[in-house]
Amino acid sequence: MNSDPARVALFTDSFHEVNGVALTSRQLDAFARRRGIVFFNAHAGPATRIWQDGSVTTLELRRGLLSFHVEKDLAIDPVFTRYLRRAKEALREFGPDLVHITGPNDVGLLGALAAKQLGIPMTASWHTNVHEYAAWRLEKLLKPLPTRWSKGAAGWSERQVLAIFTKLYGAAKVCFAPNPELIAMLEQRTGKPVHLMRRGVEIELFSPEKRRRSDEVFELGYVGRISSEKNVRFLKRLEDGLVARGKKNFRISVVGHGGEKPWLERELRHGAFPGVLKGEDLAEAFANFDLFVFPSFTDTYGNVINEAMSSGTPCIVTTGGGPKYLIKDGETGVMAQSEESFIAAVAELMDDPERHRRMRLAAREHAVANSWDRVFERLFEQYAAVAAEYPSPFRRRGGALAEAVRQ
Repeated sequence: MNSDPARVALFTDSFHEVNGVALTSRQLDAFARRRGIVFFNAHAGPATRIWQDGSVTTLELRRGLLSFHVEKDLAIDPVFTRYLRRAKEALREFGPDLVHITGPNDVGLLGALAAKQLGIPMTASWHTNVHEYAAWRLEKLLKPLPTRWSKGAAGWSERQVLAIFTKLYGAAKVCFAPNPELIAMLEQRTGKPVHLMRRGVEIELFSPEKRRRSDEVFELGYVGRISSEKNVRFLKRLEDGLVARGKKNFRISVVGHGGEKPWLERELRHGAFPGVLKGEDLAEAFANFDLFVFPSFTDTYGNVINEAMSSGTPCIVTTGGGPKYLIKDGETGVMAQSEESFIAAVAELMDDPERHRRMRLAAREHAVANSWDRVFERLFEQYAAVAAEYPSPFRRRGGALAEAVRQ
């Protein structure tokens, strides 16, 4: 990596929460700290404050009374731009080569507006298909209406939201996306270069050695937001399908929180709900799963797929979104073409211990090849290319805080 890395100001939609964007942002922050890279991290938090710790400057901004939750771990403050002056002052002091936003919510919009007004080049990474989420939610809300009306409204909202979001990404000099489908979509809609931005995995934390179970129950695991856009109600159909095939000795462990959790708790006879798990508890849960089942069609990437494979747990995924690009079909998991084939894949692996064992070994081997350091080394190379092609007004002089860091 370049001996003098680009000075990056990250404006991330999530940092303290439990989701893929937050995990990636925390890992990027930790990478900068490990390498002594001068870095700026702006995100929402419990208090409004700015501080410096080693090479990293953190700007934390508190959401106000008008903020609302789209999900338990996803909030938006509609008047977050009240912090624009504070953000611009902090950026002037830091002296960035570029601003990087992770999405189109309140923090991302604040970062984009500050970058535009200060003349700082911007990059943007696409992490969440919010337009698809919005369509799922609206269709669910309008379910009492005739199907053609609810589906029509959902389709219209998806197109409108996507148009708005891609306009914001069009303001970036370079975009990043987690899978080939999204790269193609963003290139076509923005006309800007789009690079692949993979995510890593903590292979020491997520390891088969964390397995603690010794019972004979075949455990299927799901980790993530328990919400409609994740297609989690399929877990009930999966349970019914396995029972219809004569399977009885299995458990479906659903880790996380979200609006669909009460429904699943009522409906799943073989369900277990440990809640939100973190750190060692989460690593142990992944290692204890015999299969990781992920029925979502809307995920752009799926950190949990990497974490499952690193734990030696094969994954069953759908044909939708990014997770299918993370597995080797038939080796580290299965890409199911339909609900029926999803159920069949699970049943077949329950009946074939030797194939299941080979998949466990292959999943771990595949995951070990990825690490967060490798991901971010490549990212900083791309940052450097942007900074060289689009010089920031702060590139030569830096700010007062930047000088303090160097000293």
